[in-house]
Parts: sequence; structure tokens; C-alpha cells
Amino acid sequence: MPRRLLLRISDGVRAGQGRPLALPLAVVLALALGLWPDVDGPLPAARLALFDAYQTHLPRERLSAPVQIIAIDEAALKEYGQWPWPRVRLTELVARVAAQRPLAIGLDILMPEADNTSPEALAARMLPGRVRDELSQLTPYDQLLAAQLRAAPVVLGVAGFEAPTPGASDALRLWPIRLHGATAGAGAGAAAAAALPVIRFLQAMSSLPSLQAAAQGQGLLSVRLEKGVVRRVPLVGAVGGALAPSMSMELLRVATGGAALEIDADADGVRSVSVGDLRVPTQPDGAVWVNFSAPAMDRYISALDLMRGGIDPAALQNRIVIVALTGLGLSDFKTNARGDLMPGVDTHAQLIESFFDGAFLQRPAWMRWAEVLALLVLCLPAAWLLPRLRLRVGVPVAVAAGAALFCVGGLLFARSGLLFDAAGVAIGYVVVCLSLLSGMLAAAVRERQQSERALQMARVAAAKTAGELDAARRIQMATLPQPETAFPGERRFAVGALLEPARQVGGDLYDFFMLDKDRVFFMVGDVSGKGLPASLFMVVAKALAKSIALRSDADMASIMYVVNQELVRENPEMLFVTSVAGILDAASGEVVLCNAGHDAPRLIGVDGGVRALLPAGGPPLCVMDDFEYPVQRYRLQAGECLCLATDGIGEAMNEAGDLYGNARLDRLLAGAAVDALIGTPAAVVQAVRDDVRLHVGTAEASDDLTLLVLRWNGPA
Repeated sequence: MPRRLLLRISDGVRAGQGRPLALPLAVVLALALGLWPDVDGPLPAARLALFDAYQTHLPRERLSAPVQIIAIDEAALKEYGQWPWPRVRLTELVARVAAQRPLAIGLDILMPEADNTSPEALAARMLPGRVRDELSQLTPYDQLLAAQLRAAPVVLGVAGFEAPTPGASDALRLWPIRLHGATAGAGAGAAAAAALPVIRFLQAMSSLPSLQAAAQGQGLLSVRLEKGVVRRVPLVGAVGGALAPSMSMELLRVATGGAALEIDADADGVRSVSVGDLRVPTQPDGAVWVNFSAPAMDRYISALDLMRGGIDPAALQNRIVIVALTGLGLSDFKTNARGDLMPGVDTHAQLIESFFDGAFLQRPAWMRWAEVLALLVLCLPAAWLLPRLRLRVGVPVAVAAGAALFCVGGLLFARSGLLFDAAGVAIGYVVVCLSLLSGMLAAAVRERQQSERALQMARVAAAKTAGELDAARRIQMATLPQPETAFPGERRFAVGALLEPARQVGGDLYDFFMLDKDRVFFMVGDVSGKGLPASLFMVVAKALAKSIALRSDADMASIMYVVNQELVRENPEMLFVTSVAGILDAASGEVVLCNAGHDAPRLIGVDGGVRALLPAGGPPLCVMDDFEYPVQRYRLQAGECLCLATDGIGEAMNEAGDLYGNARLDRLLAGAAVDALIGTPAAVVQAVRDDVRLHVGTAEASDDLTLLVLRWNGPA
């Protein structure tokens, strides 16, 4: 019974061209997309990767520069000594910032302990005496700093911790936060913090109570890391039982002279955070997506330049200033959504900039239903249209519709700052299209079953022939040495090689092997003819050449002579072989070459220059049975390459009948693109292969492609 039911369902799917399965599947996927919790969606990795791509390719344009970062960088540390500085030095720095009348000053610095360089701390470590008494009468540095903080619009930083941490506490001085909406009745205390789904910290580390009392505000420095990447920042969080603002919002509150931060919330969570006339829409947990711009170093001013008076006296006027550590080893560098590695303070500065420019990134609650609608708008027409079109038309149409989806997402991001999850919609759309294609293929298979039976015998015969040719190809290719594994541990020379038969089997050949600990034999050849006879003769020629070269200490001319003699005797089909063979002495770089009717090898110099080596040669092998082949000697310089190729490269032909040509090969080898790859023969081979393929395009290969590149690195 279950088998019959499955057969009926299968028949129904085939009869409907996949629609009976695709339509319910589209509805199920749309419901899953709409009902899934919208924290990061059903496929968070795809969504975050897409949103990061938006930021990378469509960065925020900086319309204003309201934030200036005073960087305690390597130059300042070198001038004034290692961190932490004496508080009197920090007092001077804050005073110089305040002298330019900024709107607010943020200290991205934690000072949880008293200054141990302060006069009273030094006096406590000294023996009783006049110096100790005089030190005790001086004003403590922390009091001097507190007085300066009291005289300037300063906001201190707070670091939140999710677990008990030494030096941390749940008691902080926080400024009022007003709630509006469904949770307004809970006030701004523990009940309100418990009612909102904001990020929570058990404890926090801040500065000394005396410094907190002197400052004008205090804000959280903590950001949200998602696999080491900063994408979202909470504008409000909870420390212990109290709500705490972020550093960016607290700076804006102090800069605008606001008495309190305003939070608009409902039963789902936080809707927005406001200060003055600025209203920032948030996610339910009180976080916002940061709209990053490209890195801007003009956002940073060295603390050393400020202390020396080397900046414009109005550079900080009416701006929000953040003092932060950026020196290597002291700053918490973080990777943002664009992939830029920047100091952590850069995130707060960019967040404030985006607020000033009105460049908010938003993902409203209705966005998920817009994605559901987009999925249905794509899937329903596809279910109607795809089965009516041929695959060569239907597939490009379906792909174009998916591409348009991503274009819409990019447009919404660039124009309105809306985060549309085109990736999740596209994945659902692909699943539906695949189900349609599966149904269409099943229907096509059913319609062709009768014709398949009639052609079965012919296909079996063709399969046997193809299998035999494929086996011959595997055997032929298995006889070729692999450059990657042929010479393990060898650094004096390197080899790259390629052989691509025009048919399943071919008549080209290459080989290389060690004759002794210093000499390496190499050759490239091209057998006349094509197909199986040429491939068999290629294997014979290669095997004979290797056997003759290894079984004696004969020179290159003798090896070529004996190979020619042997091949003439074993040549019933009257084939011939053009070949270039040589021996490289890896200890000295000397090369001995012998050419039997083959194209001249090329020498690639260390400067990228290419020239053909034209040694005295002879006829192809098997043409004359008693010919003494001459040899020619060269001495390679360290880094030079020999390039041996068959005529299949120069005679590679495109659809228009144009040949690739040796001139183009020389230009490629001499060009800047290969210049940078000259150190790796495999890269040169790959570059030639790609360029030949680019030239040939969709045309059928006219001849085998064979290339061997040998680079001498030097005797060491």
C-alpha cells in the first residue's frame, strides 16, 4: 500500500511538471520565513554575509565630521612614557581638549584604581621625614582630575561584564532614563530593566567614585561581537538592576544638554532611543546596526600634537571629542562589518556620525513579511512559467529573477538604509526552482523512456567504446610524471608541466626524471597523427627514451641517436616524432639540448625577457634511421626558465579560425602578468593554459596542448 501511494504521488508530480510539489513547498517556506524568530533569521551566516557585503560595496558617505578622536598613540606614548600616565598628565590633556570648547568629551579609558604616582601615594611609600610631609600636603592627582572633569562636559566609559570580575561592581552613577510606551509604568529602575530584552551585564568596571561624581555622564563601551566582527552596538543595556546608556548616546545627551535619555518600548522590546530631537530606531534588544564608512584617518588627532599645540585652535570646537588609547598593545582593535581592523573607539565615532547624517540602518518588524511577499512573488510565477519554457530559456530567466532580488536589496540599503535579507529569500527561491526542475526532469524522463529502450543497445555499444577509450586515456596519463611529487625536497630546480589531449587520447608527450643526484633529464614530443595509434606510439617513445637514458651514462647526442634507432625498428604505422630533449645539471645550471624537428625552446630571463634558443637540430625521430643529432650547450642563470611547447599551443584555433600563434605566446611569457609568477613554473603553465583557453573559447580543440617549464633556482 505505501508503495502504491508513493507511485501515485510520483505520477502526479510528473504529470504536473513539478507544480504539485513546488507550490506547497513555496507556501511552507514562506510561512517558515515569516514565523522564524527574526534575530538573525533561519540562515544567520548567509544573512550576515549579505549585510556585510552591502557595507563593503556600498559604504556610508561621510556628510559631516562631528566626532574627533584624540588618540593616545605610539608617538604620545614614546614622548610621555608608558601607560598608564600620571593622572596629572591626563588632567592636562582633558584641559587642552576642554579649552577648545567641544560639545562633549568622552573618555574611552577606565580608571578603577587610585593613581599610584600621586603625591599621597608616594608619601605613603616613604619613611617619615620632611619630603614625606611636603608630599602629603600636595593635592592628590585624582582630585585635580576630578576638578577638571567637573569643569568640562566629560562622559566616562564603563565596561560591562557578564560574570563576576575582580574590580567590577553593579553600583554605578547613572543619569536618568525615561521610558515611554507599554513599559512606561515600570519606571527606570530594576523593574524596567527586567521588562526590556536588552543586553545584560552582571557587573561593570568604571572609574573611581570621585571621578564618577565629577563627570557629566557615564556610558557603556561594550559592543556586540558576532564571531569576532562588530556589526551591532547596544544603545542601552542593563548593569545589575539599572538601565545604562551606551557611550555614543550619553555623549549626545551631554552634547545637547539633555536631562535624560528617552526610550520608547512596547511588549516586544525597545522601539527607539531618543535624545533631544534625535530619535534612533532600534531592534527589540535596544541595539542598532552600525552604518560604517570607509576608514577615515582624519577622524584621528594624536594626543602628542594636541599637547604640543600643533593643531588648529578651533579643530575641536563644537565637536564631540573621544579620548582613547590607540597604541599597539593597548587598544582593542576590532574588525567591523566591512572587514576593516580599527580601534574599538572607531565604532562609537562612526555610530555618532551616522546619527548626525541621518544614515540609520534599520530592519523594521514588517521587513520579514516583505521578504515573505518577495518569496511568493518569485515562486508563484516561476511555478507557472518555468515548466512552459525550455531549460536553456527558463534557467537564465530564473537566475535573472534571483539577481534582481539582490539588486533590490542593494537599492533599499543604499537609498533608505533598509536591511532586506535577499539571501534568505533567494535560498528559498532556489529550493522551489530545484523542485520544479526535478519535476520537469522526471516528466521528461518518462516521456523519453520508450525511445530510450530503442536506443539502449546502441548506447551500450557506445559506452563500451567510450569506456575503452577512457581506460586508454587513464593509462596514458598515468605514465606522465607529476611535477608536484616527482622531486620531493628538491630546491635547486622546479618543474611545471601540462598535457591536454585534443581527443580522449593524444600523441603528445613529456617526461622528466633524475639521471643521478645532480642531472635531470627532460623532454617534450609530438607524435604525428591523432587518436589511439598516436597515443600508443607516444607511450612507446616515452618508455624507450627513459629506458635508454637510465641504463647508461651516455651523452645527450648518443641518447637521441639510440632512441631514433629503436623507434625506427618499432614503427609499423610509419609515424614520426618531433622532440626536444635535454639534460640540466642542477649543480651548475648547464643545459645540454638536442632538437629533433621540434619548435625551438624559449628562455625566460629573470627580467621577464623571452628569446628562442635555436640550436643546431635534425629531422624528427623515425625519419632518418642513421642521423647523428647535434647538441648545443647553455648555462642558465639562477631564476631563468626553459619553456618547451608543442605546436598545439601556437596552432590553437578559435571559432573565427584565428591561430593563437607563437608571437602571442612570447608576449604572454614576457608580459607583466607572468612577470610576477616567474618564480613558480606551475604558475607560468597555468597562465599559458588560461590564455589559450581564452583564445579558443567554445571552439573544438584542434590539437593536443603540451607545455613543460623548467626553472633553475641555483646550486644551493
